[in-house]
Amino acid sequence: MQVLRKLLFPISLSYGFIVFLRNRLYDLGIFSSKSFATKTICVGNLSVGGTGKTPMIELLVRELSGKYKVAILSRGYKRKSNGFLLSNEQTSVEDLGDEPFQLKSKFPDITVAVDADRRNGVTQLRQKIKPDVILLDDAFQHRKVKPGLSILLTSYDNLYVNDWYLPTGNLRDSKREASRANVIIVTKCPVNLTSSEKDKIRASMNPKSHQKVLFSYLSYNKELKGTALSLDALKGKKVTLVTGIANPVPLEKFLRLEGISFEHLKYKDHHFFTDQEIEFLKSKDCILTTEKDYVRLKSKIIGLHYIEVKHEFFDNNDERLKNELAEFMITTS
Repeated sequence: MQVLRKLLFPISLSYGFIVFLRNRLYDLGIFSSKSFATKTICVGNLSVGGTGKTPMIELLVRELSGKYKVAILSRGYKRKSNGFLLSNEQTSVEDLGDEPFQLKSKFPDITVAVDADRRNGVTQLRQKIKPDVILLDDAFQHRKVKPGLSILLTSYDNLYVNDWYLPTGNLRDSKREASRANVIIVTKCPVNLTSSEKDKIRASMNPKSHQKVLFSYLSYNKELKGTALSLDALKGKKVTLVTGIANPVPLEKFLRLEGISFEHLKYKDHHFFTDQEIEFLKSKDCILTTEKDYVRLKSKIIGLHYIEVKHEFFDNNDERLKNELAEFMITTS
C-alpha cells in the first residue's frame, strides 16, 4: 500500500493544486464564506483519519450545555438520508450516521442535526431551534461557513506538518490553512510526553501569535458500558475486539497494557455491518467494541461491551481551552 501511495504522487500534486486554488478563491472573496450572528464553533482537522473529533465535541457539550442552548451540526457521513435532518426520538443511526447518533444518544437533550450543506444547516437551526451556539462537527475544510472559533485537531502520530496530500499522504486540506485555527490541539499523545517534545512539536507548527497549541491524550473508562462490568472482568476471557474506526491503534495499545488478550476484527471507518457479518459476530463469546460501533450494533447483538473514551489534557491545558471558550461566548455576539 505504501508503494502504491508513492506511485500516486503525481495525482497528489494535482489534488494539492485543486485544494490551493479552492482556498485561494475563498481568500479572495470569489467564493464566499458566510458569518452568522449565532455563535459557531468549528472542530475539525486537515487530514483523513481519526484525530478524536467526536470526543472533542462531547467535551465542548459538557462545558457549554449547562450555560447555553447548544446545537450540533454534522455532515452525517454515510447516513442513508439526504438534506437537512433534525434528530428526534424516532431518528435511527442510519438516518443520522453513527457519530451524530452517538452524540444524540449520549446527550438526548441536545439538538443534533445533519446536513452536508453547512450553511443551510446553520440557517435551518437558527430558524427552528434558535440555539446560543452551534458546534460544527468535522467542518474545518467546509469554508462556506466562517466560524467564530475554530479548533483544529492533529494526531500526535501523524502531525499535519509532517503529512502530504492525498492519496500519497493523508492531507485533505493545505497545511497553510492551519493559520485559520484559534486553537490547535495535538491529540492522542503518549501519557509520558515530555516538555521538550511538546516544545519541539510546537516549534514545528510555528503557530501565529493568536494561536494556542494544546496537548491531550486519550483516557479510556475502565468501567465498561452496555453491560455492568469492569475491564478487569474480561481478563482470561476469549475477547473479540470489533472496530470500525479510522485509527484503532491507541485502543489496542491500551488494552494490551491492561492485560487484555483479544482477537481484533477491523472494519473500515463508519462501517455498516451486513447480516452475514452480524451472524458471524454473534458466534463470538465476548465482544468489546467502541462507542461509535456500539450504536450500529446494539440493536442486533445482545451482550455487547463498549469502552468510552475522552480527552485528558497536559499541564492544565483544559483550563486554557475552557478560558478560550468562555471568552469567546462572552465577547462574541
